[in-house]
Amino acid sequence: MPLQRFYDPDTPLNELIADWPETVEVFFRHQMLCVGCLVAPFHTVTDACKEYGLEIDAFYAELTATLR
Repeated sequence: MPLQRFYDPDTPLNELIADWPETVEVFFRHQMLCVGCLVAPFHTVTDACKEYGLEIDAFYAELTATLR
């Protein structure tokens, strides 16, 4: 899966999680209910970070670290 799609702000959470399942641990670490959520097809990382009060760049850095 191309990393360009990983960083695309319009990528729905359900697709991000399906394409990069190793990122699930980051969502769990922050006690986010995004994994399996019915809204995940309509929310992005930006939406989720706003909802949970997280800094977007820091969250993406954690997601990226799981890909290494």
